[in-house]
Amino acid sequence: MSSNLHPQIAAVLERVRDKSADSRAAYLARVESMRQQGPNRNAMGCSNLAHGFAACGTSDKAALKGDSAQNIAIVSAYNDMLSAHQPMLGYPEWIKEVAREHGAVAQFAGGVPAMCDGVTQGYEGMELSLFSRDVIAQATAVALSHNMFDAAICLGTCDKIVPGLMMGALSFGHLPMLFSGAGPMPSGISNGEKAAVREQYAKGEVGRAELLESESAAYHAPGTCTFYGTANSNQMLMEIMGMHLPGTTFLAPGSAAREAAVRDSAAAVLKYTDGSAAGYRPIGQMIDERSFVNAMVGLMATGGSTNLTMHLVAMAAMAGIRIDWQDMSEISAVVPLLARVYPNGSADVNHMEAAGGLPYLFKELARGELLCLDAATMSEGTGTLADYLAPMDQQSGDSDVLRPIEEPFQPDGGLRLLSGNLGRSVIKTSAISKERHVIEAPALVFESQAQFQQAYKDGKLAERDFIAVVRFQGPKANGMPELHKLTPPLGVLQGMGQKVALVTDGRMSGASGKVPAAMHVCDEALDGGPLAYVQDGDIIRLDADAGTLEVKADLSGRQAASFTPDNLDQSYGRNLFAMNRGAVTSAETGAMSIAPAL
Repeated sequence: MSSNLHPQIAAVLERVRDKSADSRAAYLARVESMRQQGPNRNAMGCSNLAHGFAACGTSDKAALKGDSAQNIAIVSAYNDMLSAHQPMLGYPEWIKEVAREHGAVAQFAGGVPAMCDGVTQGYEGMELSLFSRDVIAQATAVALSHNMFDAAICLGTCDKIVPGLMMGALSFGHLPMLFSGAGPMPSGISNGEKAAVREQYAKGEVGRAELLESESAAYHAPGTCTFYGTANSNQMLMEIMGMHLPGTTFLAPGSAAREAAVRDSAAAVLKYTDGSAAGYRPIGQMIDERSFVNAMVGLMATGGSTNLTMHLVAMAAMAGIRIDWQDMSEISAVVPLLARVYPNGSADVNHMEAAGGLPYLFKELARGELLCLDAATMSEGTGTLADYLAPMDQQSGDSDVLRPIEEPFQPDGGLRLLSGNLGRSVIKTSAISKERHVIEAPALVFESQAQFQQAYKDGKLAERDFIAVVRFQGPKANGMPELHKLTPPLGVLQGMGQKVALVTDGRMSGASGKVPAAMHVCDEALDGGPLAYVQDGDIIRLDADAGTLEVKADLSGRQAASFTPDNLDQSYGRNLFAMNRGAVTSAETGAMSIAPAL
């Protein structure tokens, strides 16, 4: 297996290193300072330490009174409402048992919130969704702030949870850490069947009872949703970045293999604490520029979620690393699409796992010289991605799901930067047919998802080509809720032969698919971006092939539209996030409302 690196991947890596040099050096200096101070428990006042182990059992308390026992912090997003987090109930006890077997201790240091976009889509709670990532980062820091720990294990699976856990974990970069998720639920009805019923409902051909029956057959058991949206994109990222043990990402919840993976994670993280014989592997040193380049490569090769165009930027920032949409677009241009998983195909992640899964995918990317094989991981041996890949020789069990590097589904990753006089945005083309890569049509302007839906119900969108401009949906305006409910009606209209597309400063679901959508437009309308000046009838050209987003109208003499959301009430907790909306950065800089390590 070659150790060379594709010239364009190497160029992006070098650019990321150059622009991150100062911030990364400052971050690493802080990590080393925290290492030198070490866990506080050996230098704590007796009252402080007694508070720290008061609830422990006799043996754990005795171990923590001494100077040598290692202590693992457990930070978990468990709750029993959400399918992707319910399986993690028993993980802490497994970790504690393994710790004791090794003469160590594990303490449940804290829980973090976990919300589900699938539950809140289209409702008030979605305005809290994006900011929950930063709350999770803060909650992770609170859990680790007692500084009683030598290592940590973070338990989480879904959309904002894993990025938030990673952001908080990197603020304690001197600790070795591993992550563990739940794994996907068993496959239910096919994604094609589910999508078809949704479109039938949008057309009025079936009612609520039929739709609910369909959705219940798709989302039906403990585990992650099986389509390749943000949750499963996150899980792939944790494995390619070395934060999961190799080959464990898509193990089924409740299986013996899943329990073994959690137990093995506890044993592994204990090997790499400061002063251990196997060597010190703190997360802040292990996760570096190579890790994030590999993450971007993996995202493109799998047609992953557009939400990661923000989350990866935010995670990197917490490690003093600067990445942006230009880096992602350049990587996407040379990384072929090797996986066809819904919404980019009909298969789900269980089918991908059965076809060879991430080990096969990573091996193919390495054969194509697209991965930094010297990137650090928590695997055995020298602890590099090359060690992870060395023993792998499996082939794809289904070429409709996973392809070798020589026979990709398409030559690029399908995530592209669009720029022009409407700003900068991203588009995911991996599920869009080639004839829809370029759409030029009059604008129809909406200031909420609800306005668009009402226009659709009233028949105002039928028998016409248009580009829907849905503005005032950015992080500063309303917290950037996903606009997933736009997909079925747009899909129906597209299926009727209309040329349609979406341009928005908001975001779509990780399941964004067959309708062309320029998302995350920066600057957002509330921040003076050009979308605030667009009017009905303006001709917009969205050209995914050329990478442009242009309006063919002179906006210079116009007055910006005022922000008048349909619902000014701040109920359902939205008032608590006013400070986040006021402090948040742009989508391209991670949509962060907390301070990065820059």
